[in-house]
Amino acid sequence: MSPTPLTRDELARRSGDAAATPAPVRIVHLGLGHFFRAHQAWYTAHAADAARWGIAAFTGRSIASAEALNRQDGLFTLVERGPHTDRLEVIGSVVEAVAGQDVQRLEALARDPQVAVITLTVTESGYRLTTAGLPDLDDPDVRADLEALRAGASAASTVLGRLTTAFRARRDADAGPIAVVPCDNIPGNGEFVAQGVIAFAERVDPTLAAWVTANVSFVSTSVDRITPHTNEVPAVVSSAGWLDDLTVITEPFSDWVLAGDFPAGRPDWESAGARFVDDIEPWENRKLWLLNGAHSLLTFAGMPRGLHTVAEAIADPECRALVESFWDEAVACLPDGTEHVQYRSQLIERFANPRIVHRLAQIAAEATTKVEFRFAAVAERSIAAGRDTSASARALATWIAWLRTDPGAVDVRADAVAAAEASDDPVSSLVGLVSPKLAALPGFVDDVRQLVPDVSTDQTPALGR
Repeated sequence: MSPTPLTRDELARRSGDAAATPAPVRIVHLGLGHFFRAHQAWYTAHAADAARWGIAAFTGRSIASAEALNRQDGLFTLVERGPHTDRLEVIGSVVEAVAGQDVQRLEALARDPQVAVITLTVTESGYRLTTAGLPDLDDPDVRADLEALRAGASAASTVLGRLTTAFRARRDADAGPIAVVPCDNIPGNGEFVAQGVIAFAERVDPTLAAWVTANVSFVSTSVDRITPHTNEVPAVVSSAGWLDDLTVITEPFSDWVLAGDFPAGRPDWESAGARFVDDIEPWENRKLWLLNGAHSLLTFAGMPRGLHTVAEAIADPECRALVESFWDEAVACLPDGTEHVQYRSQLIERFANPRIVHRLAQIAAEATTKVEFRFAAVAERSIAAGRDTSASARALATWIAWLRTDPGAVDVRADAVAAAEASDDPVSSLVGLVSPKLAALPGFVDDVRQLVPDVSTDQTPALGR
């Protein structure tokens, strides 16, 4: 069979699949990327009421992915890659792809009372918020969006600007309440984003900020599915006869935990395996520290050793020992009753899957923000509880040693990192960059300092103390 472009008409012709019939747009998503398509789009496609919940997905800056997805009627192939076999599925929950700069379409959707949910995957740094959760007014794009909105125009450069533009349109249309669901690796992401957005709206128009406070529910989430960014088109897609420029490769495992209200309704995500809880913190910290923390640690320890993927790094005895030691400290910070034994075992199996090519260089991006939430947070809690902090100190030392190799990874806080490295006491300054609390503890800083190796010897932090 000759390969055929992936479209809804062709899908219907082949199989009569329900995904061939687009659902009405009731969800807006900001951040059209691989993880969104493997996670939120997948859960929505698998919900029992999927036929009622279509997604309009907006890109960040590039319009290329929106154009490509629209050529395929929003369809894309999801390949679940296990250790031995691939499983193929066509996902049809995205019914419209939009360039992020198209604020007119964003406003039109926000005015629609049937649109009930805004989800986001924009990375930790993409919110342009300070560590205190407030708008970063030193960011020129944030300032530009603020000035535009104050002048009565729309804003498209930042997530803060786009959300505020959408909220203003919804308020003016009297379209009712709405839920915002951030799906990025930030502790308490719902509250964090709420604080930042409301503070931004307050600077635009205090009455709009009051409307947001009263009408927008910010839902906290923990998301989990390893989805490397790759342009590979697996043989299973070609053999199925599809031409698909937007194939996503992901692991079979997935998890989604949510806490919060949906005043205008939501899909039946539970039927797809999502969990709704009253307290999100234990679950998001379990994932953030154990999965994401391990990813960062494997990156910082593995790259200087010449390792390239998570599978290679977890197979290295020294790298694995670093991870296991950090996990021992991190799980002690979780509330009693938070299951972690099976989760740790699953993580080792997931990391070791050689067919998921998760490159350490990809994980290295935005390292400073990741270290703050993944390593420093564990150290702060361990100190507060009077427990040993040797593992989190090693983790921070491994990050600092990696920085000294000049890895060249993209980091929105690169200027602050460079200034810290050029200071009279780089170790103290770098620790202070991710945690002023830790930097104020000379004993902890000294522990980190002793574990930072001399880069000229090409060593990594010793496991012993």
